[in-house]
Amino acid sequence: MPYAHQLNRMTLDGRFAVNPGVTFDRAFKMADGKTYDSTGAFMIGELERLDQQLHEPLAEVSWGRDIDLREDVTIADEVSSFTLSTYGSTGSLGSGNSVGTGKAWIGKDTTQITGLSLDIAKIPHPLRPWAMELKYTILELESAAKLGRPIDQQKFEGLQLKHQMDIDEQVYFGDSVTGDTGLVNCADVTNVGSLPPGAQGGTTWTTKNPDEILNDFNVALTSVWKQSAFAVIPTRALINTTNFGYIATQKVSAAGNTSILSYVLDNNLIAKGGRGKLEILPLKWCNGAGAGGTITNEATTNRMVVYTKDKRRVRYPMTMLQRTPVQYDSIYHKATYFCRLGVMEAVYPATIGYFDGL
Repeated sequence: MPYAHQLNRMTLDGRFAVNPGVTFDRAFKMADGKTYDSTGAFMIGELERLDQQLHEPLAEVSWGRDIDLREDVTIADEVSSFTLSTYGSTGSLGSGNSVGTGKAWIGKDTTQITGLSLDIAKIPHPLRPWAMELKYTILELESAAKLGRPIDQQKFEGLQLKHQMDIDEQVYFGDSVTGDTGLVNCADVTNVGSLPPGAQGGTTWTTKNPDEILNDFNVALTSVWKQSAFAVIPTRALINTTNFGYIATQKVSAAGNTSILSYVLDNNLIAKGGRGKLEILPLKWCNGAGAGGTITNEATTNRMVVYTKDKRRVRYPMTMLQRTPVQYDSIYHKATYFCRLGVMEAVYPATIGYFDGL
């Protein structure tokens, strides 16, 4: 089964089309030998019991779980932006600016008092319009009504799925054509590295023991915490799907019943420091997202994303889906659904870290 983000290259039965966007404009013989058309009319044997349930292509989106929305943007906006302020000051009495110095002391006879400098940088990202048209003829509607399969509703559900999957890809990966990046490959993140090797010399978790896997999480958490000047300790880790399944089912020892995942959740830096709870979640976009890897291919370099799910740190700007009034053009009924999709905003890139090789 193809990955869900390839929906725009799939026919209705989930098989790849020759050209992107191909739809059924005539009857086709499919893999099961039956004949289909755009309204789903086909021959049914007298002793055949047809399940009328709509079975859509397999797909899964998780962007709503992993990022907060920036909801102040509107359909009229063409750019989303935010400001990032930097403060600066010098020490008084010639004390310098190293650790243990640089305080704004004054004396009784001080004639000049130091001040504060402020730099405000504006960081813009485009808000691109997204649109799809739903179109069907009166003949299709009448045929679908007779069959009891509403083609308008089915096409709308397909459009909604396409909309959600495009958002999912934009949030996590971005877009290769526009040059946008997302949560797993943000160009502004500088804390990128490989996990330390284990006793067997490898970085993959299948070659490491539970303590070494726990150490990988603590190394990642500490690295991002340090990168943010110890201001923000990350609370969430996204990992590739196979490794999540491995640590969720592999026991710490043959004699115990605790999984590696539970062991890590109970003994990581955050839990032991009384700073809350670490969330470890699977993400298909971490498959092959590491340096030199091929996205969605777990046989290549996989990536762990460590960050804090907080609208003040990272968020995604977009508008809700809207629709034009239905237009009647000859025998066609048409409506266009549209919105604006932005680019993932890493307000504080220092609070995100990428760790490859797990």
